[in-house]
Amino acid sequence: MAIQSLPTLKTARRPRFFMRWYAWLLLVAAAAYGLAFAMHWDDRGVLWVLERFESPAERQESIWLPDYRAVIDAKLLPGMEKDEASDLAYNPQTKTLFSVMGKNPFLVELDLQGEVLRKMPLVGWSNPEGVTVMGNGLLAIVDEREHLLSIVKVDADTRELNIANFPKYDLGPSKDQNKAFEAVVWDAHNQQMLLGEERPPALFTWKSADGLTLTGDKQKLASDALDIRNLSALAIDPRTGHTLVLSADSHLLLELDEKGEQVSFMTLLGGFNGLKKTIPRAEGVTMDEAGTLYMVSEPNLFYRFEKQR
Repeated sequence: MAIQSLPTLKTARRPRFFMRWYAWLLLVAAAAYGLAFAMHWDDRGVLWVLERFESPAERQESIWLPDYRAVIDAKLLPGMEKDEASDLAYNPQTKTLFSVMGKNPFLVELDLQGEVLRKMPLVGWSNPEGVTVMGNGLLAIVDEREHLLSIVKVDADTRELNIANFPKYDLGPSKDQNKAFEAVVWDAHNQQMLLGEERPPALFTWKSADGLTLTGDKQKLASDALDIRNLSALAIDPRTGHTLVLSADSHLLLELDEKGEQVSFMTLLGGFNGLKKTIPRAEGVTMDEAGTLYMVSEPNLFYRFEKQR
């Protein structure tokens, strides 16, 4: 009768070793996927691939965010340590910036280096989260908590603003009342307001007949290009007409063309685009006529980005 030989120690251990190695591989893969999901690298990967197909001519005709580098990185806005910078808007007439503070409502004017020029209390506002410059001294301010848009007048002598003195527009209910309309930008070319709902991210337009008042009802736009977790702020490039969409939760700035399609993106993580550290919570973005980008982050950080040609 043939005697079966027992398996050698090496042969016996191989399946157990293989299973242990396979389990560790699955664990590492799961951890990597979880990290990628948390950091939104999945969306960035898709955008990065799409950017590779843009021709040099198309890049030249766009903002092309990958070419931007931080030249002012996380500058502290003095005297605002207990505030929350919520948005930023460029005024081409004064060559200055306007920002709203949401925690303690006030409007602040800054120079292009992030130095504070003046602070104007916003009396009657609950939670101003969005601001945009319309021209001729007019600014629009969005109060997220009250679901209101106000159009105010600011000149060199303004020291305080009272909401009771200005026209107001009801923005209506949102799917998530605590994550409602937060972003606003004036589209001078199309004579309309572009509004952004924070979560789920959505875009709306509201027409103006005279550049002073809004008419009719706001209209929702297709938002398939908004591969972001929340929408924090909006800006429009005065040169190309392209829209910038900022997401604090995704640490991402998107460029959309006039059709609402993605063109380019910039990550706001440390080590990229000249940033030493990740922008903690980017809440406002704007651009001047030279293509320089400005950004604010809660609680009181200022950033300036310039294109490296």
